[in-house]
Amino acid sequence: MDLIIVESPSKAKTIARYLQGKYRVDASGGHIRDLPPKKLGVSVEHNYEPRYVTSVGKEETIRRLSEEARKAKRVYLATDPDREGEAISWHLQTVLGLPEDGENRIEFNEISPKAVMHALEHPRKINYNLVDAQQARRVLDRLVGYKLSPLLNNKIQNGLSAGRVQSVALRLVVEREREIAAFVPEEYWTISAEVQDGERKFSPFRILLDKKGDKKYKVTCKKEADEVLAALKAGTYTVSALKKSVVKSHAPAPFTTSTLQQDASNKLGMTAPETMLMAQHLYEGMDLEGEGHVAFVTYIRTDSTRVSADAQAAARKYIEEKYGKEYLPEKPNYYASKKGAQDAHEAIRPIDLARTPESVKKLLDRKHYNVYKLIYERFIASQMAEAQYDAMQMEIANGVYGLKASGRALRFAGFTVIYADYHREDEEETKGLLPPLEEGQDLVALSESGEQRFTKPPVRYTDASLVKAMEDKGIGRPSTYASIISVLTKRKYVEKEGKAMKPTEIAYRITDMLVRYFTDVMDVGFTADMEEKLDKIEDGGVDWHSIIADFYPPFEEKLHFASTDGDEVTDILCEKCGHPMVRKTGKYGKYLACSNYPACSNIVSEDEAQYSDTVCPKCGAKMLIKNGRYGKFLACPNYPDCRSTLPFGEEREDVFEGTCPECGKPTKQLKTRTGKTYYGCSGYPACKFMSWDVPTGEKCPKCGAALIRSPRGVVKCSDRSCTYRAPKKKA
Repeated sequence: MDLIIVESPSKAKTIARYLQGKYRVDASGGHIRDLPPKKLGVSVEHNYEPRYVTSVGKEETIRRLSEEARKAKRVYLATDPDREGEAISWHLQTVLGLPEDGENRIEFNEISPKAVMHALEHPRKINYNLVDAQQARRVLDRLVGYKLSPLLNNKIQNGLSAGRVQSVALRLVVEREREIAAFVPEEYWTISAEVQDGERKFSPFRILLDKKGDKKYKVTCKKEADEVLAALKAGTYTVSALKKSVVKSHAPAPFTTSTLQQDASNKLGMTAPETMLMAQHLYEGMDLEGEGHVAFVTYIRTDSTRVSADAQAAARKYIEEKYGKEYLPEKPNYYASKKGAQDAHEAIRPIDLARTPESVKKLLDRKHYNVYKLIYERFIASQMAEAQYDAMQMEIANGVYGLKASGRALRFAGFTVIYADYHREDEEETKGLLPPLEEGQDLVALSESGEQRFTKPPVRYTDASLVKAMEDKGIGRPSTYASIISVLTKRKYVEKEGKAMKPTEIAYRITDMLVRYFTDVMDVGFTADMEEKLDKIEDGGVDWHSIIADFYPPFEEKLHFASTDGDEVTDILCEKCGHPMVRKTGKYGKYLACSNYPACSNIVSEDEAQYSDTVCPKCGAKMLIKNGRYGKFLACPNYPDCRSTLPFGEEREDVFEGTCPECGKPTKQLKTRTGKTYYGCSGYPACKFMSWDVPTGEKCPKCGAALIRSPRGVVKCSDRSCTYRAPKKKA
């Protein structure tokens, strides 16, 4: 039996149901090989070749698939139809030992019986241009992230990460917030009047001040507003111009990944990662009661608005049958994809139009249903006729001032019968048509008013507007938008206020540092240009190694400069190897590091590098002044070989008190780093006797432990479990 390998178990289940046991279908669970998780995994010295290792936890999967592949007559690799899917198939081909030039790669844009069977009839070889484009992206992102993240951790704080695309997206959010903070509102006034025809045949309508003389005019203060209102009240309103027209609104294009995320955010309040998760389930297939595993929509990672001829014909038939011929455009609607789009796949659309949202409403949970309904209705609307509106614009003169009014009314619903029109009425537009007046006709003012307003700052990014900005600026690709937003949120670089993204304090520090040292990497244009270079690898004719080779050496120079900027060689010598120490700046302030790195990796805080004049009583080295929880103290620089510590303070003569019971030498009064007094043998280090109380030099006749004298003068055994007390001497 032939074997088909896909990524997800859900996808495998859907395909297996369609093929009815004629093929064995199994899943790899995504990548089975990747760069090592805790090492760079890229040989910079050997033309940037990646070193792939088995993905964590995939040993059993590889064993199972290898066994199945050996038994199979033929193996088909049916991973997703994109760069990453091609790379997964290549890794599978390599690990399973399939022929490099074998025609075992199949792909389909939708998981339907027809599409799967068509793919099986037209297998092809692995497209190594796609694989190389994915390798280049993976290596590039690994080099940037693996090198920048430690720099941030050293300079700012632990737990930070940077990414080639992620950091540029964060910069957009930070710069927008700074625009908002720097914004200075400006005062302006809206001057309006409610007017009616003199015979009062028609309803009153609102007009707005627009011009003074022949120029656009905006009132900027109350004094000016009062003067204008006084002039209007003293004057006469006359219709000076009328313009009637039929305005058409074209149906929106079917969804791309970007527009799906934007619409789901605006209409359903869903985040980009949440939207993509629901869409992924709908693409791979879901269990329906009584039907089994069913796929609902086509591939959901696409930047194309193209649809197949069959899907277009099915949509036109559906529209004519349900809404009537007048809702069907004479010619099918076609939409141009945005400049720079890869256009590798169709737009996102339902697989089977007979499976309407209403028919599955009770079978799907709310979120899956809402996303499916959005995709379904957007696709149907994209193939429908234009909406039409009767519109009227009116100009009204009053002395030197010109006022205006506009309104429109729906004439033919067109695509809006199923999908809301994008047109939004604003404050300057009257709902419905204006009354059928004539030029030269005088109007009666019912009221006049002025309203103080202030200009508003730019709005914060939302999931929808950030996705749109990334798409417009060429940052990333459709498959990366949701993951970028997810990382910004999970890392707490942004926090949500409603739908809006607000950068956290750490986001400013990350952005400022990266912009300072890595101007090109953080530049929107540079990032977009890199995406174009990756596309050229996919198109063929460009060696992916050359793209990395052009990028990495200048990047490495900037990295070295960023990590050493502000370094200062001092005259302090490393206590471990004797080389000069270098003063550096880190997340906790300044510190000293050995200049002999990496042979010597000694690092001390700047405070720890202060040497005292006190000599270590154990090894003779000059002791360091250190800060502890109880304040300053002296410590031997040869730690851990020498663990000697002394209290920090004024120099004083040694005080001898008591006698060592072990060797008979005098005991010396000493202090811990916290200032507590204890007694140690002056014969140290040959004798290591110590006691908290003054030793008498004698031993307990009962247990043999040292006898000590308490602060009250009582001679007793130092062993607390012993009850011996020396008898008091008679006076």
